[in-house]
Amino acid sequence: MKKKALVIGISGQDGSYLAQLLLSKNYEVYGTSRDADLSTFSGLKKLGIYDKVKLHSMSLIDFRSVMQTILQIMPDEIYNLAGQSSVGLSFLQPVETLESISIGTLNILEVLRFHKLPTKFYNASSSECFGDTGGKAANEETPFKPRSPYAVAKSTAHWQLANYREAYNLFACSGILFNHESPLRPKRFVTKKIVEAACNIAKGKKEKLTLGNVSIKRDWGWAPEFVEAMYLILQNEKPDDFVIATGTNLSLEQFVQKAFAFFNLDYKNYTSIDNSLLRPSDIYESLGDPLKAEQVLKWKAKYHVDDVIQMMIDNQLKEMTN
Repeated sequence: MKKKALVIGISGQDGSYLAQLLLSKNYEVYGTSRDADLSTFSGLKKLGIYDKVKLHSMSLIDFRSVMQTILQIMPDEIYNLAGQSSVGLSFLQPVETLESISIGTLNILEVLRFHKLPTKFYNASSSECFGDTGGKAANEETPFKPRSPYAVAKSTAHWQLANYREAYNLFACSGILFNHESPLRPKRFVTKKIVEAACNIAKGKKEKLTLGNVSIKRDWGWAPEFVEAMYLILQNEKPDDFVIATGTNLSLEQFVQKAFAFFNLDYKNYTSIDNSLLRPSDIYESLGDPLKAEQVLKWKAKYHVDDVIQMMIDNQLKEMTN
């Protein structure tokens, strides 16, 4: 019998790569979107796996919808990657962000508890929960100090899950993932915006790249590699939480500089700062300590930010010539 996996939020970057990974491990993969008939599932299509996944419509904030979907599929593993995923957008849509992430996670936990299901549950937590750690690498013991509505919502979901694991003995885990990028990122994510602009300018298009705070530092990894960690977290003997990161970071300005340097361009000639892109509050420096994942899961990032920039640019140029 094939194992069944339910990927909630399969239309996003991580959901698409996770579906690809699970299919390669001979899982029967089910995926949900709020409206499966209207979603484009462009990530699944780009990876060539759209026809290999069974898709369902499900609203995470509707308990009945969540319960019906889980009971219909009866998955061995659930990966919850859904909810409003943009930190910047969360300042404009704080209610939707909090509901989709915290109530959505609670609904899944309640279904597992109420029906006493043996399903293993992975929850996508976030490095944003740590806030600014003052240059120190955050590990699983670092206190949360959220600095955005998105981070508040993710922190809420994280502690809900920890409570249910302890109170009801659920196999429920959180992966506290630091930034991870890929060609499947939508353009509202700054890394995709930078790569696209650098490629366009290198090809002769006249455009300016406008950015907000370029002094922020982030721990950037490669998304296809990070979803492997999600899978390994649920294969661990006991339910636990793990920080997933590369352990190195870089400023946004350096990221821009490296992307433009790929084409021997000086980024200063093509970029400008737009104060309207500044967030009400931001994290100056973000850095993760993935030692526990390395020791327990035997997971370690092979790709760091220079590799990520190179692979994103290679893919962008390939798409532009197709």
